[in-house]
Formats: sequence, structure tokens, C-alpha cells
Amino acid sequence: MKAAVFVTVLSLLLCVDSSKTKNSSRSEPGWTLDTRPDQDLGLDQDLGLDQDLGLDQDLGLDKDLGPDKDLGPDKDWGIEQDLGPEQDLGPNQDLRPDQKPRRPHLIFILIDDQGYNDIGYHNPRIRTPTLDRLASEGVRLESYYVQPICTPSRSQLLTGRYQIHTGLQHSIIRPQQPNCLPSQLDTLPQRLQRLGYKTHLVGKWHLGFCRKSCLPTRKGFDTFFGSLTGSVDYYSYGSCDGPGVCGYDLHENESVAWHQEGRYSTTLFTQRARKILQSHYPPERPLFLMLSLQAVHTPLVSPTSYQYPYHAMTNLSRRKLAAMVSTVDEAVKNVTYALRKTGLYKNSVIIYSTDNGAQPFTGGSNWPLRGRKGTYWEGGIRAVGFVHSPLLKRRRRVSTDLLHITDWFPTLVRLAGGDPDQSPGLDGFDMWPTISEGKPSPRTEILHNIDPLHKNYKPSTAWDSSVQAAIRVGDWKLLTGDPGHGDWVPPQILPSLPGRWWNLERSFSFSHKSMKHSSVWLFNISADPYERQDVSDQRPEIVQVLLQRLAHYNRSAVPVVFPPDDPRANPTRRRGAWEPWIPEEEGTEEEEGVEEVQRRSSGRRRGKCHLCKLKAFFHKLNSRMLANKI
Repeated sequence: MKAAVFVTVLSLLLCVDSSKTKNSSRSEPGWTLDTRPDQDLGLDQDLGLDQDLGLDQDLGLDKDLGPDKDLGPDKDWGIEQDLGPEQDLGPNQDLRPDQKPRRPHLIFILIDDQGYNDIGYHNPRIRTPTLDRLASEGVRLESYYVQPICTPSRSQLLTGRYQIHTGLQHSIIRPQQPNCLPSQLDTLPQRLQRLGYKTHLVGKWHLGFCRKSCLPTRKGFDTFFGSLTGSVDYYSYGSCDGPGVCGYDLHENESVAWHQEGRYSTTLFTQRARKILQSHYPPERPLFLMLSLQAVHTPLVSPTSYQYPYHAMTNLSRRKLAAMVSTVDEAVKNVTYALRKTGLYKNSVIIYSTDNGAQPFTGGSNWPLRGRKGTYWEGGIRAVGFVHSPLLKRRRRVSTDLLHITDWFPTLVRLAGGDPDQSPGLDGFDMWPTISEGKPSPRTEILHNIDPLHKNYKPSTAWDSSVQAAIRVGDWKLLTGDPGHGDWVPPQILPSLPGRWWNLERSFSFSHKSMKHSSVWLFNISADPYERQDVSDQRPEIVQVLLQRLAHYNRSAVPVVFPPDDPRANPTRRRGAWEPWIPEEEGTEEEEGVEEVQRRSSGRRRGKCHLCKLKAFFHKLNSRMLANKI
């Protein structure tokens, strides 16, 4: 009895002491999350993933959309249920000196077309409680850059190389193009496989599928469940590449996954991700799960229940996109809960990233940044992203260190216990010390791109300023050629058609551009993050330095691979589904890409036709006609 009383009294004293310490630290003058990142980070006190993370019960993603029966309804999977607190900083804390640290599980969540202003911690009108909580308890990346469209971002994520070093520096890989990731380059999942990881891709691929050797399962993923093209219908899984060129696009490994129509893709992919986590065995084996959701890419479709909280948004496109963002938030909630329920969470690193900026005229918003998806203004390339993990040494902070999507390859390979230098030619840096400990970033510049096929056809100088290119060096950002429509578009709140906004944006952009007659822009991004003050005339010496850096990168560029469409790809020739159509014996994608395109374009007549097609393509690039395809 005495012992019991003693333990009770001691517990009360410890609780009181802990409460005083915690309260005094938070009331300290001048204390902020940024200046005191290491203060009070115990997972048992502050990580709090079991507290108030879910959307309202009637909005449960799985409950409304029919989850698999073995997973149970959303009320049984809500993260707000009693999960039990985490009492340590991960499984490596209690290892004996003779034990090797366990390699972490890597969860990469890639979202499609989510703009800077399309997340709760940038815009409270968007309801993302899970994402906000995970970001606030991790490291928010506020100087994180991706590419302006889908394929380039995904290729750089998986190869760790700039587009100029993969031949994919021009646009996306279209469904009928005989093109994909170069076969001679290591991919991130291939490196992780060699390190003993089980690798899974769930969701969107969009890196080519003309041959079986281009498929995700041939590029390092043990399993694949998702779509191969850039955009599919959320319920029917149909994908079109022009009138009469449509097919079914949902695949399981290397086969078509028929009869899945009627199930919302965000739900379907989330359920598959949870099943992967549930069935992962043994838990000590490291896991790489890439959940690549199509949301919030067009078409704008979401379950009606997710639109209820946004009924005050009179603009229909904006309301639908906001609802789609909430489905993403619910999906991340369910995946995070599955990690905790399976015991994998304590040794996991969760990375959240968009692939490019938003399209304002289809409901997205990059406000207050300039530009949109498909442009090299900040609105097209500055990304929403964060890292959440119990393994982070400094959490609850915002990082403004420069980081690029190519950095994930060496960062995750090193984190997995590998040597990134075994993959020569990487353009990325190991950023884990910067992310986890707050050490200075090894990255001081980013080549956003050099696209020699996208030109304004002006007389060349030392650097041909008609070439579309963009580079960031320190605080300075230089753009040449045509960086895309440079407009600032507030969130769409008026109940008008998106097309009317589009016309207003175009008229403003063109009038602004005609007054400048410029093909070179220079901005100090640290002082002018919204790119309102072009200082190229005032700082010509900076312009010259950055032009020299562009020329330096251009010397290492490989030829552009952008072959014409192959009519054999039409799904009507292949059971009505998008599938590989080129036999392996026809040669590699490099032979068909670089050499064949150069041969076909060598003749004067063919070259002229090819040029016309390219000009027509870029005329449509920022138009509504192509908005659903990139």
C-alpha cells in the first residue's frame, strides 16, 4: 500500500513539474516555432496524430465511397480514435551499440496540380486539417521547387537528374508518343530495391509506356496499381488523347485492371496503399511506397459530400477543386493512420509534394505567386511540400533553404543506407541534414530548364535569349525566351465561367508583355517573391553571370527526345485499353527517340512539318484545349 501511494504521489509531482516546464517555455518572450524548433518535441506530448485530424464523420472518404469490406468503414479507421501515444523518437533509439540502425520506411505522397494557395496552412478557406497538422509537426518546405508540368517533375524525382540530362526537356510524354524514361539511367526505386527495399507505386505514372520495358515494374517498382497516362476520368478510368483516341487506363502491374469503374480513384488508390501497409511483412524490411494521386488534376470531380463545407464558394470550379483537396487530406489521414496501426510509423519518413503549380481557370490558385502551371514563373514551379517523421531531429519549423525535386533521389538513397555517388551524373543533393537538423543547404542554384525547341525565333546573341530557359542562383532568378503567361490571378470567387477569367488573364498578360518587348527577366526572389519588379536593366552584371551559368549547363545537355505520335498506340487496336504497343525487338526508346527523330527531321520537308507541329503544340499549351492533358 505504501509503495502504491508513493508511486501515485510521485506521478502527480512529475505531471505538475512537466506542466510548469511546458507552460514556462511557451510563455517565454520572443519564442516562436522557428526560433525554438527543438523545444518540447516529445511525441507523447506534441505529435498528437490521434487528436482531431479527420474531416467530419459524414464526409468520411471510405464511408461515402464504399471501401473494401475487410478494411471497415471510415468510422473504424478515423485517425481520431485512440491509437496510443508514441513514447520514443523511433525504433533506433533503443538499439544496442552492436546493432545496425533500421532503415526507415519511405512514404512519398505526390499530388497533381495542387497550387501554392490550395492548402490550409497557406489559405484557411481550404480545409486540410491532416496536412496542416503533419506539416506543423514536421518541416514545412517554403523554398521547394518542382517543374511546371507533370512528366518533367516525375522524371526528375525518379532519376535525380535535370531534364536536359534525360532528353525530356520539352513538354510531357503524350499517350501516343514512343518515348519513356531512358533505360540507361538508374531510378530511385531501382536503387532502393538493391538496398533491400520493397517498392510500390500506387496511382499515376505518366513517364511513358510504349514498350513493356517502360512500365513501372521494369523501372524498379515491385508492384504497380494505377494509370499510365497523364489524366483519366475519376470514375470510369477512361483517358483520351484527341477525338476518337480514347481507352481504359487502370493497370495492375503489367496487366489491365478491368471492371473497376464506379470507384473514385482517390479512394481506390488510398485503399490499395493501406492494404500494402497492412500486408507488409516482415515489418523490419524497409518499405518504399509512392502514392501518386491524380487529384487535384482535371476533370474536376469529387463526391458530393466533400463539397458541402465549401457551399459558400460561389465559383463552381473553385468549389469542386477545394473539395478534391479535402479528399486528398482524408486520404493522407487514412494512410497515416494505417502506418501507426501497423507499427511502421515510428520508423517512417513521410514526404508530401505537388508536381507543379495550379491552373487558375480550372479552379486552382497559386496566389499571390505569379504565373500558373506550364510556366516558369513562381506560381508554376514553387511547390507545396513538407516532411513529417519521428526521425527528424528538429521538427516544428519552416525551412526556407533551397530544395529541388531532383534532391529526393540522393536524399532518400543516403537515408536508406546507400551511396548516391554510385549513380553518376546526379543533379540533386543529399538534403537530409538540412531537412532533419536545419543545417545549411548544399544547394545554391537550380536549373529550372533549357528547352531548345521552344523559341521565339529572335536573333541570337552570346546566349540565345529566344530559348525558353530559367535558372535560380542564390537570390537571383533569370528567365529567357517565353516563360509562359505571367499573370497574378486571385482565387476565383465570382460565379463566372472559368473561360471569362482566362480571357481577362490573356488580355492582361499580352498587353503587359507587348509594352516590355522583353526576352530576358531578372528578379531577386528573396526580396521580390511575387516577381513584380524586373531588374534586368538595373543589374546587367547579374544577368551576364546567370547567362553564363545557362551556357555552362547547356554544354552538358543531351538531345531532346520528342518523337511524333505513333498511330499504333490507339487503344482501339489494343482491346480498348492503353497498353504498350511496340515490341522490344524494335529497339530501345533511345534509338527510337534520339536517332529516329533526328533522321525523320533531317529532310527539309519533314523538318518544316515537324516545326509546324511544335509551334501549334505550344500555341495550345496554355489553352483550355490542352488543360486536361498535362
